[in-house]
This record gives sequence, structure tokens and C-alpha cells, in this order.
Amino acid sequence: MEIKRIMVVGAGFMGSGIAQVMAAAGYEVVLMDVADGFVRKGMAAIEKNLSGSVAKGKLAEADKTATLGRIIATTELTPARDCDLVIEAIIENRQAKMDLYRQLEEICPPHVLFASNTSSIPITELATATKRPDQFAGMHFFSPVPVMKLVEIIRGLKTADATVQVIRELTDRIGKVGVFVKDGPGFLVNRVNAALRNEVYNCLAEGVATIEDIDKALKFGLGHPMGPFELQDFTGLDIGLAVMETLWENFKDPKWRPALTLRKLVASGDLGRKTGKGWYDYTSGEKKPRTDINL
Repeated sequence: MEIKRIMVVGAGFMGSGIAQVMAAAGYEVVLMDVADGFVRKGMAAIEKNLSGSVAKGKLAEADKTATLGRIIATTELTPARDCDLVIEAIIENRQAKMDLYRQLEEICPPHVLFASNTSSIPITELATATKRPDQFAGMHFFSPVPVMKLVEIIRGLKTADATVQVIRELTDRIGKVGVFVKDGPGFLVNRVNAALRNEVYNCLAEGVATIEDIDKALKFGLGHPMGPFELQDFTGLDIGLAVMETLWENFKDPKWRPALTLRKLVASGDLGRKTGKGWYDYTSGEKKPRTDINL
């Protein structure tokens, strides 16, 4: 099967990044979200990213224009009927994703493939919302999508070989590195990363080191480009908590129990950079340590 047109559902940080790399690789892309404001914000993010590449001499102005010209923004799902692949990149919530796939099942003709960018929810579960589990796979990108090379390709219990092959070929064509991962909560990278983060939270709660020093230690001691607290502020504490909750719900192992401080921050609306506060305070325009986190 040849992929020509792709719909990306969800115009947030991940969805807009996925739309950008697909369009840059020559694909026609439909970027969809439920509100015009979300779509406009996603398109603005793509334009900003491409302009930055032009300013650095990494991209020609003509290529920027061509890439933007291959993206159609919409608040409707109906254009999915004219696409070959739908990539879902909405909120990390099982019910919301399954509700979306039920709608797509009614809209899309039989040949259309479905792929989820879920961070942790098993693909086999999501595929039950459709009548085409053989045409359903996981295609998990990492943020920021235009920069990060890895894509986890996840085969559900009923995913067909042909579907996996199409996703692999697409991954290669957009210049990413694909790894095949067995279906399961958290897949590979987020499962390993969640274990590291929970141990980091334990060290913080026990007073082993401060948030800032833990970040420094992992950057300069283990070579991580960003510390675990910095990284979670960048990707969103709500997403990190959703991954932890998926692991906890599925394994029921105490090692996956979400940290109370993480739960408190998410409950208070402090989700990281996107809200101005997370593990750090960004309200001044700079990253500063917080003194009000009650462990």
C-alpha cells in the first residue's frame, strides 16, 4: 500500500511536530483538532520551527513554503475519508482515544490504516474500538518530533505484517529510526524512563538531593541532554502522570505507583512550561527553582 495523504489528529506539541515532518518528507497532510484556536496554534508552531531552520541556514525558504503548502488545517474529521493513514496524537486518555477511533471507523473507507502516538496505552486495547485491528499499529514519536530521531513501531495482537511494513517504510522515508517494540504498557522507552523517574522522585522525597542537583547529576554524570525534572517540564507533567498511571493500572506493582508530589502538581494545574510552573518556575521568562513544593 502506498501512503499519499495523512491525517494527524491533534494539533498540539506532538501532533504539529508529526505533521511537520510528514509534510517536509513530501506527504500531503491534514492537521485536525477540535477547535480553530488549537489548529492555528499548531500551524503557528510549524511555521516558527521552519522559519528557525531557514534562519540557521538548514532549510531553503522555498522548501519552507512547499512544506507549509502541503498541510491543510481543519476542525473536521470528515477529510479522513480521503486519507490513507490517520495518526492520532490527542490527549493521553484511553477513553478519549477510543471514542475518536469509533468516529474514524465510521468515516474512513476500508483501506485506511490507523496509527496511535500514545505514550503508554497498549495498542491491542485501542484497536478494539475499530473493526480493523489488523490495520492498527503504534507509531510513537518522541518530542520534539522534528529533532528526535526515534519512532517506536508497536504491533498489536492482531496487527497484520503488511501494516507493520507500511509503518516501517513511512518511518524510513521521513528520516526517523524505527525500532520494533512488543505491545505492552509504556512500550520500551517510556517504561524504562518511568522507572528512572520514580527512583528520582524517591531520591527527592528522601532528601538525597535537590531538584536542581538531581538534574545536574544526570546530565553531567550520565550524559543526559536534559535532567529528568527539566525534561518532564518540557513534555508535560500531565503526560508523565498518565504514563505512570497506565503502568500502575496494568502491572499493579508498587514500583510503578505515581509519586504523590507529581500527583499534587498535576492536580494544582502546574503542568510544566505550558502552564508557567512545573518542577521549576518559568513565570519570569526564565527557569528558576521553586521554593513552594511541599514534599
